[in-house]
This record gives sequence, structure tokens and C-alpha cells, in this order.
Amino acid sequence: MVRSVPQRDAACAIAQAAAVVGDWWSLLLVRETARGHHRFDVLQGELGISRKVLTERLAHLVEAEVLERVPYQSGPVRYEYRLTESGRGLLPVLLSMQDWADRWLLGDGSLSGTADADSAEALRVAGLVGERLPILELPGHRDGEPLDPVAEAAATVLFCYPATGRPGSLPDGWADIPGAIGCTLENRLFRDAYDDFRAAGAEVRGVSTQRPDEQRVFATEEDIPFTLLSDVDLRLAAALRLPVFRAGQALRVKRAVLVVDRERVVRQAHFPVTDIPGAVREALVVVRAVAAGN
Repeated sequence: MVRSVPQRDAACAIAQAAAVVGDWWSLLLVRETARGHHRFDVLQGELGISRKVLTERLAHLVEAEVLERVPYQSGPVRYEYRLTESGRGLLPVLLSMQDWADRWLLGDGSLSGTADADSAEALRVAGLVGERLPILELPGHRDGEPLDPVAEAAATVLFCYPATGRPGSLPDGWADIPGAIGCTLENRLFRDAYDDFRAAGAEVRGVSTQRPDEQRVFATEEDIPFTLLSDVDLRLAAALRLPVFRAGQALRVKRAVLVVDRERVVRQAHFPVTDIPGAVREALVVVRAVAAGN
């Protein structure tokens, strides 16, 4: 049963939300389904939760219409659990919690668009190697139509960047945030090396939380030949628990470079990126190895 809210808090949206997801296991179940873990046994294994508690929490989230049960097998019928539109609306909440904890609990409280090599954020990104990117779609910059981040190529390079300064202006103090500047440079370097990536059998895609129309203006001005994907709804960031930071009242993904093979398996996860030209060269080396079957 969805927890009832006392009458004194009936008009409080925070209390109403807490009644649905103000529970350790409920939040972690939203996290895991965003990561592509949908089946009961998989969820139990990922969380180390008892079957009884898992059954109760799943029923609670289904009743609250955060999750929906979708049949994946007949005879007997078995179900998996997927986020509803309402559930996907919680992804910015999860990423805001992640950002807060990375900064204030696991970090020193400073605002940063990067991280130390031995930080919890860096360990999370390093742990992506060998993991499979869940199936999802993000709007592309050309027409806003949803696209799979993983292209039909031997490998896909996904380079994540905070934001470009065009067409809109960047937040005040942007240049003072470590790791924030360099997004235009990174796009230009991948643009200049694009033919080499294509010759190696790879596709390149840039990812930021800027809107597709903003990305379109930038791509046109800079003659970007590859697709820029908008993670404005934080679906990719939540799926991979990518490091983020808040600037200008918006969450931005920190600079990272991922190489994903055609089976959606992450083969390289480079974070933090402190040498942008070096990261581009390294991604090309990895792509060639993946295409060669190594």
C-alpha cells in the first residue's frame, strides 16, 4: 500500500513524494531499473535484498505508478519491472542526490566539473568497463528524433561534456569551475579526427544535457559531422551513474569518454579527462583494438 500522508501535510508536495519514494529500498529500485536491471532475481542480486522486502517494495512502486509490470515470458507468465513516465521523472532527483553526496559526503564540498583520479566518481566510471549499456534513446541534435546512443558500428565513442558556450551564454563563474571549460575544443578535436574514427569502423557521438535546439546551433556553427545527443532528461547519466555537477541551476555531465562495442559493452571508460587531446588519441587507439577484435 502507498503510505498515507497526514492531513497536516496533505498540501506538501515534499511529504507526498516522500510517501512514495522516501525509503532506502524504493530509491535504490528506481536507480537499478534506470540502470537496466528489470527482473526480480537480477534486482535481488544487485541489491542484496530479501525476497520478501523486494516483493513488498516492488508492489508499492507499481501501486504508486512509478514502475509497471511488463510480461517477458509466457507459460508461466513472468514479469519485469520498468520505469513509467512518472518514474523517469524521478531521474533528476536521483542525479541531484548523487551530485550532493559526491560533493558533500564523498568530496570536500567544492564545486567541480571534474574529480580526482582516486575519487568515488572515478571508481564508479572505471567500474563501467565490462558493463552493458541498457537500451535507451536520446534526442539527436538534427531533428530531435530519439536515437540509440550506440551506433551500428564496430564501436561507438560517447564523449560527455558539460556545455558549450553557444548559442546561449554560460553561467556566471563558469571558467572558475575546474573541468568546465574545454567543451568547444573537445568537439573540434573529435570533429578533426572524425574521418580517422570512421576509417577505424567507429561512430562518434557527443553527449551533454543541453537541449537539442541548442546543440543544433552549435553543431551548425562548428560544422560538427557527428550526432550530438541531448541527455536533458538525464536518462543516460542515470543509467551509467555518470558524474554530474550543478551550475546555472542545471545538472551538467562531467567530461568523460566511453568506448562501447556493438554488443553495447563498455570497453573503455576515461574519467577524469585532464588532457583532452590525449583522450581523443586514446579513444582512437581503443577503437582500433575493438575493431580488430581485441
